[in-house]
Amino acid sequence: MLIKRFNEAEVYEAPNHWGVTGLRLQGFEEGGPENQWVGFSQFLPGGGAGPDSTPFEKVYVVLEGEMTIEWDGQTAVIGPMDSCTVPPDQVRRIENKSNHVCKMLVVIPYPEGGRPK
Repeated sequence: MLIKRFNEAEVYEAPNHWGVTGLRLQGFEEGGPENQWVGFSQFLPGGGAGPDSTPFEKVYVVLEGEMTIEWDGQTAVIGPMDSCTVPPDQVRRIENKSNHVCKMLVVIPYPEGGRPK
């Protein structure tokens, strides 16, 4: 079992993101999860990501605020405790169009082969 305190979370840079600070809550460490890692993203007003896609699925869970998601000509806004699964290769764009910080958990599988050793 690995317990990791919030004050131990490390900042990470996510490609094609702006106006966001990402913290790695779990993952990429000895004793951590084997199949996925968990990030905590804090998007400032106007912050976002994309448009882009990844070859693996991911899950977004909004904890506070709201996030606008655009894909395939569609748009949705998710708010506190709403979640969204983004399938592999799905082009999406996300943006915090509110005047409040959006706090979101992101669950992402490791690259092929599992957790790096």
